[in-house]
Amino acid sequence: MLQALRIIALLEGLSFLGLLFIAMPMKYFMGMPTAVKIPGMAHGGLFLAYILLAIIVGLDKGWNTKQFAIVMVSSILPFGTFYADKKVFKA
Repeated sequence: MLQALRIIALLEGLSFLGLLFIAMPMKYFMGMPTAVKIPGMAHGGLFLAYILLAIIVGLDKGWNTKQFAIVMVSSILPFGTFYADKKVFKA
């Protein structure tokens, strides 16, 4: 399950960055509101999968409160899932 979480974390992080740095500028600066529709839905699904897998893996691995907090907060910060991968998932 940890390997699945690491893959989902990578995909979730990339989708978040794509939304922030590609789709959102296209929506607001180029007048293309549909640019966020499909990437936004994909990111939403990946976000939910990340949270669910993080809970499952955290319980299985016995993460302490600090580790669990890092993983959860990382899901809402740009580049956060990459940090969680380095500091928690690989540790």
